[in-house]
Amino acid sequence: MPKSKLRKKILKIREKKNLKNIKIDFNKVFELINNSNSKKKLVGGYYPVNNEVDDLHILKELKKKNYQISLPVIKKNFDMNFYNWSFNDPLKINQYGIPEPVSKDLMYPEIILVPLVAFDNNLNRLGYGGGYYDRLINKLNKKKKILKIGLALSVQKINDVPVTKYDKKLDYIVTDKYIL
Repeated sequence: MPKSKLRKKILKIREKKNLKNIKIDFNKVFELINNSNSKKKLVGGYYPVNNEVDDLHILKELKKKNYQISLPVIKKNFDMNFYNWSFNDPLKINQYGIPEPVSKDLMYPEIILVPLVAFDNNLNRLGYGGGYYDRLINKLNKKKKILKIGLALSVQKINDVPVTKYDKKLDYIVTDKYIL
């Protein structure tokens, strides 16, 4: 099945779930982060939209543990960077309706929490189709080793995500029911 059809199918499934009552267990995510030997405690998260798994509670807990958090800002030419952000900082809405930091304090996180549309057992991720995270992961990997944690509902799992040479695998996928 083409990526576009898979995307529509899984987004409809995700839309029907009541995400307000589903939270990813912070302790599972923190255990992965803690075991990563991250020295600088730099984490890139995302502001959840379109029924994505809400990572804001995870970011709040990490902030309490003195992690520096950041959110992505979409640039021209399908480029994206992370900028320092705190829960008291203002956000602006980008062209896709996604809140982004106003901060111009560029950050290169060691750990990124990644939203996704679908995933498979091989830690492949299907996103929205823009390739923003794939390019970002490629760019960050050239600077340093990063830990990539996808956040999803277990119902977003499919047998095989169609992949190209540009698609980047995740290190872990944490769902409401299990960790891959």
